[in-house]
Amino acid sequence: MKNTIGFIGLGLMGSRMASNILEAHKALLVFNRTKAKAKSLLESGAEWVETPGELAERSDVVFTMVSNNGAIESLAFGEKGFLKHMRKGTLWVDCSTVNPSFSILEAQEAGKNGIRFLDAPVSGSTMPAEKGELVFLAGGEKKDLEEIQDILSLMGKKTHFLGKHGMGTSMKMVVNSLLGQAMAAYSEAAALAKNLGLSMEDLENVLHEGPLVPAFIPYKHKKLLDHDHETEFPLKHMHKDLFLASYEAYTHNLALPLLNAVKELYGQTKEKGKGDKDFSEIFNSIVR
Repeated sequence: MKNTIGFIGLGLMGSRMASNILEAHKALLVFNRTKAKAKSLLESGAEWVETPGELAERSDVVFTMVSNNGAIESLAFGEKGFLKHMRKGTLWVDCSTVNPSFSILEAQEAGKNGIRFLDAPVSGSTMPAEKGELVFLAGGEKKDLEEIQDILSLMGKKTHFLGKHGMGTSMKMVVNSLLGQAMAAYSEAAALAKNLGLSMEDLENVLHEGPLVPAFIPYKHKKLLDHDHETEFPLKHMHKDLFLASYEAYTHNLALPLLNAVKELYGQTKEKGKGDKDFSEIFNSIVR
């Protein structure tokens, strides 16, 4: 395992991923724009650094897990970015959900500074992140991935190598486009059921026992019925991911009418102030 690991981005996912690293590997440096989010990690033995540059200088591998492309640009690129501070030949692993063309840009910027790069977004929400059961979707050089597989295994149960730079984030676009559309389709079916006089229990008893709904739906259905409002994957991030998928489709001259319609449903729900709620809030927006 690499001697010193740096982790930037301690939100809902990053904090849990970093915690799993820390349990097995005490040489962990952390940075987040809001230091308060690092409190539990620091209490467990992680070391806080004041700037991303300092973290990069001292790390053998740097992980980033932030909300969007803009956050990466401000942290990594330019004269003040952490890429300028990483030692030649060290490795940057971005687990953020960005679009494939941006991952390719990341790889290019890293290469200009003599840094190796992997795009390795994850499939899974907060509970798998907490349990170390994420699935990594990786693009880049296979030898670089093999070099850090022992670290990834602390955070996830499986790693898929998908090819060149941008292929990890390409698969994440596919995964989240299906996830977002499936939740919206189920919500519309539930709205129809309700207006025809069927109960949510009827829906559960019939649909959840067959092959019609994805495996995550019964869990989300119970969460909604129990009025469990804990956010596992923010709706605003789903909206962002669907936008990125739509953008990539546009650049490939590909029409995705269903994805674009669903994207707007999430956008409308976000406009109602629901962006920080779980993405399953789309159910309440459509059904109630």
